[in-house]
Amino acid sequence: MDASRTRLPLRLVAVPACALLLVAGCSGGERAAGGAREGDTAQAAAPRAANGLQADYERVIKDVLPSVVQIQAGDSLGSGIVYDDKGHVVTNAHVVGDGKSFRVTTASSEGAEAAKLVSSYPEQDLAVIKLDRVPDGLRAARFGDSSKVAVGQIVLAMGSPLGLSSSVTQGIVSATGRTVTEGRGGGGTGATIANMVQTSAAINPGNSGGALVNLDGQVVGIPTLAATDPGLGDSAAPGIGFAIPASMVRTVADQIVADGRVTDSGRAALGITARTVVDDGYRPAGVAVVEVSDGGAADDAGLRPGDVIVKVGNTGITDITSLAEALASMSPGDRTKVTYTRDGDERIAEVTLGEQ
Repeated sequence: MDASRTRLPLRLVAVPACALLLVAGCSGGERAAGGAREGDTAQAAAPRAANGLQADYERVIKDVLPSVVQIQAGDSLGSGIVYDDKGHVVTNAHVVGDGKSFRVTTASSEGAEAAKLVSSYPEQDLAVIKLDRVPDGLRAARFGDSSKVAVGQIVLAMGSPLGLSSSVTQGIVSATGRTVTEGRGGGGTGATIANMVQTSAAINPGNSGGALVNLDGQVVGIPTLAATDPGLGDSAAPGIGFAIPASMVRTVADQIVADGRVTDSGRAALGITARTVVDDGYRPAGVAVVEVSDGGAADDAGLRPGDVIVKVGNTGITDITSLAEALASMSPGDRTKVTYTRDGDERIAEVTLGEQ
């Protein structure tokens, strides 16, 4: 199953009353103090529980939705999150594309506000833009701790799917720690992103760059990718979406806001330009080194153009994507073994990874 980016940007299941009544005496019972049957108490509990969850949803939406904006980049629409009170907005790199200026609709502005690009970091599919004017009432979102995101946690997705601004949907966290590679088709960045949050929240055109929010009103991720099913003509696979975790969003956005660019990516690199090679059956069989950066990790380890990398650590390497995904789980300064072939002979190099 592949993950594909979407340029534009979830259901409550009611428990049948009868199921509750069976637990508390569906067939009837003695009246409790005050004249109510036990079953009557159970019937009353269900609406109260549902009303409590509904109140949570309404509270979070009222608190967070004003921090979610719609971004118009040329003919495309996406979403963004107000990052601070100075007018910085964080979004996906594929939402801004090659644009330098944008129109942003905020919850507090009567019309679209002008904004300019601060910096885009396609390697992590993140970007920051800045409003030319900070409208009254602009509210920065609160970002949560990604390490506390748990499978089964209820989340709300906020954004502008299909241009429908200020839309809210609901789902759960389906998994954490996913490494996903984004396609390059249709404006995608081709980024390989580690530690993504998988969610059942729909990632539709226009949701990209918006907010994935927990019931404490904290942003836990930025919806970015939707899975596609090759068996269904690459149509969207329902309920499989991915969000960049809040910790990575903060890491990148803080650097862009402070320095105008990413100065410490935290992403491991070999320091090579490479391409996928195929075997006699035209199946991907490794990654050929095309160019080695002077003084980079590969250069220091003795790799040179023409070498074919077939393993990093214990992970087999068949193509550029598998190499990127193997490196995504590591950090600059980590030491690992790189298995490669040269002139038909298999060799192993000890490599200290550099930074991308």
